[in-house]
Amino acid sequence: MGFLGWTAAIGVLLLIMTLVSGWIHRGPITSFGIYLVAGIACGPWVLNLLVVDATAYAAWIGRITEIAMAASLFITGLKLRLPFRDPGWRMGIRLAFPAMILTVAGVTVAVHLLAGFSWPLSLVFGAIVAPTDPVLASLISVNDARDDDNLRVSLSSEAGMNDGTALPILMLAMAWLTSSTPLSFSMLGHWALVDVVWALLGGLGIGYSLGRLISHLATYLKSSRQDTVPNDFLALALIALSYAAAQSLDASGFLAAFAAGVGLRRTELGVITRHPPDNLAEHDWGAPAEALVNPNRRHTPEGEGPVRSVGLVVSDALSFGDTMERLFAAGIVLLLGVTLAMHWQAMGLLMAAILFLVIRPASVYLATLGTEGPRMHRALIGWLGIRGIGSINYIAWAYTHGLAGQDAARMADMAYTLIVASVVIHGVSVTPVLNWRQARITAAADQRKNR
Repeated sequence: MGFLGWTAAIGVLLLIMTLVSGWIHRGPITSFGIYLVAGIACGPWVLNLLVVDATAYAAWIGRITEIAMAASLFITGLKLRLPFRDPGWRMGIRLAFPAMILTVAGVTVAVHLLAGFSWPLSLVFGAIVAPTDPVLASLISVNDARDDDNLRVSLSSEAGMNDGTALPILMLAMAWLTSSTPLSFSMLGHWALVDVVWALLGGLGIGYSLGRLISHLATYLKSSRQDTVPNDFLALALIALSYAAAQSLDASGFLAAFAAGVGLRRTELGVITRHPPDNLAEHDWGAPAEALVNPNRRHTPEGEGPVRSVGLVVSDALSFGDTMERLFAAGIVLLLGVTLAMHWQAMGLLMAAILFLVIRPASVYLATLGTEGPRMHRALIGWLGIRGIGSINYIAWAYTHGLAGQDAARMADMAYTLIVASVVIHGVSVTPVLNWRQARITAAADQRKNR
């Protein structure tokens, strides 16, 4: 099929997705599931229109997934408006660090015993499949800045921060796997100080500082000049600058992108606190600034001032970032479907079952001991941990940093199969599970009201 044929096919797919978006939102099948099926249909198993070996294009796939992850992490951070002392943030920290370490350890032991991989290769597999995905987690993450649902906040903050745990472990595992000599104390010390402590703190600090600085500057310039021209590229600028600055200083670019979004949101909170708008309706108190402005009436003089300016800044960033995130996610999931035929491994399904049903729930349970969260809340968090584009990025990173051999290829195939299983199983279950939870919450509230 030629260029025009592929252009038409993509146009038809996007048109169908647009026309049935309401049905998809209400039904059990997600848009990512449909993209996955479309990719499988184009691959060798069905129409055989495309044949893609993901390992042969690891460098390209790594870069594309990097961009998708950075954009998604920035948007995730921008939507998290609750104060840092909120229980959702504290739960997210427990999930992103102790729960992540327990998950990696559990997967490492399981795959070593069941697949017979060496300990270093098993640790590589554990680090690849353990983190939840910031891109596909949009199914269960906060909907917008008004969303204060503790479950969604916990899962969003986990997806935003768990690269601070998983990527350093993957780096250690690859150093162990490719080293011709045993790891020395000096190598472990360098890893702990640079790849863990500095990558985490440096990435968060660089991203947060740039987010605050650039958003203050953009808000000031808009307010002082009464500027209403759209700044569609502000999100792209913040993502690129925070990621590049952190990576160039050996800090975590992914954490920097997430922190840049958080920094921009903190600026909005500060502006609206210092300059509370007049004549607000009662239900508007506490609303984010982007909800108080109408971006479609940018050129009207109504409501001029810092709040309107920062509202337009945030609105532009959200609009551009959301579009960018969805486009990259759709393309990568399509590619995952195409390449599945070349990377199918039945053992990946067994590991998916063990991870989803045993290791992830047990890790979440242990990491959240002592918290005030209800048992149902913790159980749902243990289940709703979708894997996706982040794991694909880690596979590509490992291949570009020395991963090779038959066992490595089988390990990667298992990881791809596990990712597909997560997209399907978590995607199908998320809507019924969240609807069931909402029904229980509503019933409990009605019961309290009738007492």
